[in-house]
Amino acid sequence: QAQLAESGGGLVQAGGSLRLSCVASGRTFSSYTMGWFRQAPGKEREFVAAMRWSGGSTYYGDSVKGRFTISRDNAKNTVYLEMNSLKPDDTGVYYCAASRYAGGMNGWGTPDDYWGQGTQVTVSS
Repeated sequence: QAQLAESGGGLVQAGGSLRLSCVASGRTFSSYTMGWFRQAPGKEREFVAAMRWSGGSTYYGDSVKGRFTISRDNAKNTVYLEMNSLKPDDTGVYYCAASRYAGGMNGWGTPDDYWGQGTQVTVSS
């Protein structure tokens, strides 16, 4: 069974950094778009970043451009989200996702998508 498992969340002070990891297992995701989303309390899920597992362009939400970087390690079946210059507004549960059909920030939310359980990121001021 295909699974995505996030890790790396935690509590960090504003201005600090965290690296989230998403280990993919159970199937080949080479033709998928991998993405990161986040959800803050009382708010809708927000697109953070995405890239094709096969490489190429990366895509970022406006609020994280220049601060976050998505990357992947094929040998480890892992997608990363490097987060720098963190702000209290970055607080939320961060989810890893995989989609056959998404291109960048569009096309997510189909029944075929895979989602992880999420990892909490809390940025204190």
